[in-house]
Amino acid sequence: MQFADRITPLQHNVFADIDRAKAHVKKSGLPIIDLSLGSSDLPTSPDILNTIANSLQDPSTHGYLLFNGTQDFRQAAAQWYEKKFGITIDPETEVLPLIGSQEGTAHLPLAILNPGDYALLLDPGYPSHSGGVHLAGGHIHAMPITVKTNFLPIFQDIPPDILNRSRMMVLSYPHNPTSAIAPLSFFQDAVQFCQNHNLVLVHDFPYVDLVFTTDLVPSVFQADVNKSCSIELFTLSKSYNMGGFRIGFAIGNPLLIQALRQIKATVDFNQYRGILNAASLALTGQQDDVLNTVGIFRKRAIAFVNGMNAIGWEVSMPEAAMYVWAKLPDRVNEYYSQQSMKFCIDLMEATGVIASPGIGFGAAGEGYIRFALVCEVEVLKIAIDRIGQFLDKIIK
Repeated sequence: MQFADRITPLQHNVFADIDRAKAHVKKSGLPIIDLSLGSSDLPTSPDILNTIANSLQDPSTHGYLLFNGTQDFRQAAAQWYEKKFGITIDPETEVLPLIGSQEGTAHLPLAILNPGDYALLLDPGYPSHSGGVHLAGGHIHAMPITVKTNFLPIFQDIPPDILNRSRMMVLSYPHNPTSAIAPLSFFQDAVQFCQNHNLVLVHDFPYVDLVFTTDLVPSVFQADVNKSCSIELFTLSKSYNMGGFRIGFAIGNPLLIQALRQIKATVDFNQYRGILNAASLALTGQQDDVLNTVGIFRKRAIAFVNGMNAIGWEVSMPEAAMYVWAKLPDRVNEYYSQQSMKFCIDLMEATGVIASPGIGFGAAGEGYIRFALVCEVEVLKIAIDRIGQFLDKIIK
């Protein structure tokens, strides 16, 4: 049996390797603490669940849902955005429902890239950003980001021959995995750069609310006020603990929205109408639950950072998101220098604590480990104790 060449780059996935190792550890009976996935452990609001439950009793919600049937949700998304950022959005031409923001990052390259074109991606960055480029037959130019640059890319470092063949740039701040945030001045520079070089600017924005160090992080449209070249992707997975419901949306340049809509219409319709009804309620209702979620993750971050520093693994307080991006400590480099995958496998098999290797987010992520703060503080403390014991055994 012969398969298309486009799936070849998708066959090697660090997280699939971690998942296989996880299954092996589970069979051994070792108690597991899984800090590898950014899937919130917090419950979805009862009001959101009740809205879905009530929708189930309405037969009119049981059929296919096409674009025109999503009008209420698109209006709710536009209203939410305007309230948060003070920028007017046309729900008819500038909003598109998505099956999670990942659908947007996967499908957009199909609308923008021809085979052989380049996409400019952050390194490290979220793995699905590269998957869509591969499916579109595009090439990837990695923009390394490091602590020395505050985890922001240097646009001037992009080789001219690559830039001439590039059609899109993907950014995402607050950033996964590093939890870094970007100032408005950075987005202004990015928009100007993309305008100058005829690039589409894609901003993946799942952590718009999960911010610890400021009240509000910037939207790309505060820099691209005319929506000249940009599209921004949102999800309800993080702010409203609705990861399993797969609901998100895109806001952006009308031509980009139309192009993504054409791709989407070929691949799928939309989610069940009851999910969109619930999402509309979440976006337009009181945001107390969002503030509570942010407070919980902030407390977890403080506890985890303090605990890790106490066992001798120096890490910094994240600015946003739900992760701690931890450089492997110097005292274990003799064993694990530039081998984050091996470290995670050994840690898992010895302690049951599961984390994500930095190499899974790109070459520039090697030497780091990402811990997702998706357990209660007391469980995180148990994980830290196990990690400390593991580190002690390595040194001995």
